[in-house]
Order: sequence, then structure tokens, then C-alpha cells
Amino acid sequence: MEVSAFSLAQRFVGLKETPGTVSNAMVLGFLQLDQSWPTNDEIPWCSAFMNYIAWLLRLPRSKDLRARSWLNVGTPIQLAEAKPGFDIVILSRGDDPESGHVGFYAGMEGGRIVLLGGNQSDSVRLASFDVNRVIGVRRLLG
Repeated sequence: MEVSAFSLAQRFVGLKETPGTVSNAMVLGFLQLDQSWPTNDEIPWCSAFMNYIAWLLRLPRSKDLRARSWLNVGTPIQLAEAKPGFDIVILSRGDDPESGHVGFYAGMEGGRIVLLGGNQSDSVRLASFDVNRVIGVRRLLG
């Protein structure tokens, strides 16, 4: 049986940051996979989660904590071509050209894009976003 990145990511649904001065060791592990400097789970970790899932499955990954680093991974595709559970989506965050968010494409719902990702309300979960925030869709395989 082949495990997809999406199905593996689903196993982490419900994993949350630990509030206060103590960090969730799993989230800290995601962050420290490619960067040694994070010392707590209070920094954005959506890209770290994606990198961890890709690392476990030996898929291409960004090796970077910036969500927009995923714009350089895999093959660019149009949103209309995206397959739920198969592709990743990179979103803008505000007006900052460096900030963003990344997650696994789960589909569309009511004109909004649904992603499975980390650091969505400080946890791994499904969340919907304005489709106008999409700045890239990438296919890791194929």
C-alpha cells in the first residue's frame, strides 16, 4: 500500500502548539529538521510541517521555514488542475511580499480554497482561505 503525503499529514490532525513557555516537542522537531535556531513553537511552522511530511516520504521539499520557499519546489500548475490530496498551495499573507502560508490542497468549498496544513489556528487541521490569496500551486510528483 502506497502512502500519500496528504494521508500521512492527516495522521497529524489535532496536533497543536503548546501555549505558554513550554513547546510541543513534535512541532519543535518539525522546525528543527532543517533549521537549528528555533527554540519554541511560537514561530510560524506551516512550512516546517510540509517539509517534515515530504522528508518522511522522500519527496522534494524546500528545506526552508518560509512558506514562499515552496514556490521553488516541484512543478508549477494552475489551480484548476490541482488534485485534492495531491498538490500543495502557497498563499500570500497580508501585503508583505515575504510572508505566506502553505498547505496540502484539499479542494474548494463555497468559493474558498481548503488546505490541510500545520499552523492553521496553531494546529494541524483543515482550514479554508480566500482563493484570491493563492500565489502558487505546485505538484511534487509526476
